Order: sequence, then structure tokens, then C-alpha cells
Amino acid sequence: MEKKQYAVGDRVEKMCLVCAEERGHIVAIVTKLGRVSRVSCPQCNTRSTFKDKKLTAGVQPDTRESAPYSWTKTYRKGQRIQHQTFGIGEVTVVIEPDKIDVLFSDRVRRLVHAHPKA
Repeated sequence: MEKKQYAVGDRVEKMCLVCAEERGHIVAIVTKLGRVSRVSCPQCNTRSTFKDKKLTAGVQPDTRESAPYSWTKTYRKGQRIQHQTFGIGEVTVVIEPDKIDVLFSDRVRRLVHAHPKA
């Protein structure tokens, strides 16, 4: 059985000690063998080391519910959304009154929110 090769920008689950919550972290440093060395928390921007023990067991699915994404709804930091194209993501930053950064399984994407219906 082959182990997955990770790249910078991939997402892995890890307990964030600063936030005191298990959440998806962004891979910041990868070894030559493709193993994750350091990760960054999208909520508090803390960089921490990553132990390989959880990768061998596989990433556990997150059981928290997510709301369907709509550009007319207003979202807050930490809220989970279900996007029809990108899948499940977590709001990491609210930018201005009408933009949010959302961490999806592949990368962070900037979306609009809180727009009045046209």
C-alpha cells in the first residue's frame, strides 16, 4: 500500500493547540519524500510541526454540519459551508463586508457573501 505524497497547500487534519480545536491545516513544508513536516492553521496562522502517525490511519471525516453556500447569505469566521463546485469548506477570514476566504480540501478560495438579491 502506497502512502500519499503531499504537496505545499494540501489540507490535513490536526489539533491546533492555540485554537484548542481539531481543524484542517494547510501544509507549509514537505520533505523530499513527500511527507508533511510543518503545517499552518488557517484560523490563527500558527505554524506547527506535523506528526505522521495520523496520516497512516487516514484523515477522519468531519462530522459537523455545513450550510449550503449562497452569495446572498452572510457568513462568519469558523462557519462551514457546502459549495456546489468546491465541496465542503470552512470560512477562515471575513474580508471587507462582502468577501470571505474559505478553506476547501484543495486550497483557500475567496468568495463573495452578503450581497443583496439582484
